[in-house]
Amino acid sequence: MRRTYFLITAVFGLSMAGFAQTTSSDSQTMQSLLTEVRQLRQDLQVSFTRMESAQILLSRLQIQQVAVSRASQHLDDARTKLAEVQVVIRSETAEIKHYEDAPGNGENQAQAEAALNHAKSDLEVSTNLAQQRQSIETDAELQLRTEQDKLSRLESLLDELVEKIGNPSQPNRLPR
Repeated sequence: MRRTYFLITAVFGLSMAGFAQTTSSDSQTMQSLLTEVRQLRQDLQVSFTRMESAQILLSRLQIQQVAVSRASQHLDDARTKLAEVQVVIRSETAEIKHYEDAPGNGENQAQAEAALNHAKSDLEVSTNLAQQRQSIETDAELQLRTEQDKLSRLESLLDELVEKIGNPSQPNRLPR
């Protein structure tokens, strides 16, 4: 009888010890799974945030590319208009030189003098216009450089973000 009692106690004792270990093992497994799910959720949120940032940056990049194109076109137009005025100035300068070098005759002298004065007046107007066009060209160059700098900064931010997407261990910092 003692043997039977001892055998029953040993069997129940071992099964209780096994059950206690299973519960502890299950609890550890559940805790490990819960930790992993939380980490996956956090990683997913970081990925979504980075993707949203990338979309915003791509939109800003496209807008900035349009601004650079516009500034470039404005500069080209300013240069073309300045070149046109410079051609007119050269023509008027040659015309003035022609009238100054022409020998004066009595009746043609008055007409030549009037044409010379008119050409000098036109040259003065063209010179003033050339100065205005030069100023516009300088402003357009400055604007183009500014827009190109903005574009370069956006491209750098996008490069950083692409690098972070490829390396998820980096901390998330939203670009501005």
